[in-house]
Amino acid sequence: MEERDLSFIPVDNLQPKALTPAQVAHYNSHGYVMPLSIYSEAEALANRRYFDYLLAEMKAHNDGRDAYAINGYHVRCRGLWDIVMHPRILDYVEDLVGPNIIAWGSHFFCKLPHDPKHVPMHQDASYWPLSPARTVTVWLAIDDADSQNSAMQFIPGTHTLGHLAWKETDKPAVLGQEIPDIERLGQPVFDTLKAGAMSLHADMLAHGSGPNTSDRRRCGLTVRYCPPNVRALNPSWARQSIVCRGADASGHWANNPRPDGEDLSLHGKPKSIGGN
Repeated sequence: MEERDLSFIPVDNLQPKALTPAQVAHYNSHGYVMPLSIYSEAEALANRRYFDYLLAEMKAHNDGRDAYAINGYHVRCRGLWDIVMHPRILDYVEDLVGPNIIAWGSHFFCKLPHDPKHVPMHQDASYWPLSPARTVTVWLAIDDADSQNSAMQFIPGTHTLGHLAWKETDKPAVLGQEIPDIERLGQPVFDTLKAGAMSLHADMLAHGSGPNTSDRRRCGLTVRYCPPNVRALNPSWARQSIVCRGADASGHWANNPRPDGEDLSLHGKPKSIGGN
């Protein structure tokens, strides 16, 4: 793979429109912002019912896919495309990435009750053939997420440490990379969110989650947003994108239109990308 720029460049925005200056400063120093309210209680319920529908539709194909398999379908599912394009979400993202916004990935991370799988502590950008590392991830709570049902955990400040060494995990896991001896880097902070709220985190921030030992599901939708100066070193990664706001003058990123319906078939399945 071509050498990537995995440095963190602080956001220079003294007059944000949706975030406060203090929240931008917190993102720069800690690598995340949370919680941010997006959807009303009724809208959050509609999101949950929509995900329940998608999960049932996928399982109806009976092709072996599990609860983590709805990955990259924002260009094939109308309801998911609509979430990615939600103006309140984009207002917050714009304060961090600027007025030209590309969405290049999405993934529902659904931990069913008593799911034994970890998401080991990792840096998202370590997985991605993108450069420079300027992607901001939205983690939208579909269900309430807390310490009891395996909410995501951040290690504050690790986004400024460069590309951290990792090993292949030996735990039952959703993703393979694990940063060893993570305790030396600081105390984790739970990304505690009510359904309908979201967090934002930098692509170099170390984070992960444990197994869900509770009786409650924990589902969240990740959406990956970046400015158009980011480049996909593997061209296929630029084909599942949406130009959400502004423009991509270079034409590097595709601008997929709103889908006609909900297509979760395996035919032409999007490339699996990234992790949380």
